[in-house]
Amino acid sequence: MDSITQFVLGAAVSTACLGSKIGPRKAALMGGLLGTLPDLDVFIPFDDPIDSFVYHRGWSHSIFVHALATPLIGEVLLRLFKGLREHRWLTWGAVFLVLTTHAMIDAMTVYGTRIFWPLYPDPVGVGSVFIIDPIYSVPLLLVVIYALCKKNWTSRLRNWVAGALIFTTGYMGLSVVLQQYVEARAQTLFQSEGEPPQEIYAIAAPFNIMLWKVIGLREDRYENMYYSLLDGEAVPEIYEHPRHPELTACLAETAAFKKLEWFSRGFFRTELVDDRIVVSDLRMGLTPGYAFRFAIGQIEAGSIQPIEPLRETGLSRIDSEDWAWFKERLQGRPSVRKAEMGARDWTVAQASETCSSGRALSG
Repeated sequence: MDSITQFVLGAAVSTACLGSKIGPRKAALMGGLLGTLPDLDVFIPFDDPIDSFVYHRGWSHSIFVHALATPLIGEVLLRLFKGLREHRWLTWGAVFLVLTTHAMIDAMTVYGTRIFWPLYPDPVGVGSVFIIDPIYSVPLLLVVIYALCKKNWTSRLRNWVAGALIFTTGYMGLSVVLQQYVEARAQTLFQSEGEPPQEIYAIAAPFNIMLWKVIGLREDRYENMYYSLLDGEAVPEIYEHPRHPELTACLAETAAFKKLEWFSRGFFRTELVDDRIVVSDLRMGLTPGYAFRFAIGQIEAGSIQPIEPLRETGLSRIDSEDWAWFKERLQGRPSVRKAEMGARDWTVAQASETCSSGRALSG
């Protein structure tokens, strides 16, 4: 999740564990800084933009790495704070909790994290919360501000910190329950419209868990359904878009395509943009301005050739009309998202001809 949330979560956990030993102010500052430690992997240099995308939240977010780092960090803290020197196990436990809760809430987002690396190297991404959710973050922020204003530990502060942690943990649990409900409801709605998609994935919309984007994935196309918990029995709007798998037929063995296919769990689409083959992760962002779009091939002399991966940033992530649409859908009111109407197409026949005329490509 966002850096502020990671800071205040670490600060709240640390305050709950160590506030009575070293004071709430020191415990909050220490926990907040420690809670941002796993995200320092953003400074690791990668070979290309795809590697930077798929390998972020890697080993630094693994609970096994956290277990190994805990004694080292814990011993440093024991030497820095006199109030902890008689509480080694408590200090170690607090360090481990601050680090692992960072990874756990990252795993609740659609981007995911390699929380079980190296035993399970794939990222775990539930997608039941957006990367920024004020309902989760604000209670933690308020209790951390309260802790920073208090020099001494009190039972009142203890209760507020415990209450915030219980509430936010419950909120995360509720998001998973709602996600399962929305996916089941979407399955029924898709069936009522015809043959259901091969895969269905419900993802929390920005800043809330009331509105959901449901992706219905098919081999040659995908469907976006926007479902609000306030929709009642109304059938929400469904937008259909081509995936154009034929555009990547010649690129299927390249390293770039394999990484994107693996990381997106198959939820990707391909499009032709200025003679470049662009692959987008369907899980992050809204059609057509997805957050992560990469050019991995180009049409040259009538054939598709692989290129060094490039990050495509030409499309706006969201426009002014989307905010009005978002407000209406959040309240369960029917509304058409104009950005998904009349998407540009690239015919299968054209793409197949272009691909078949090129030579075989390797990764």
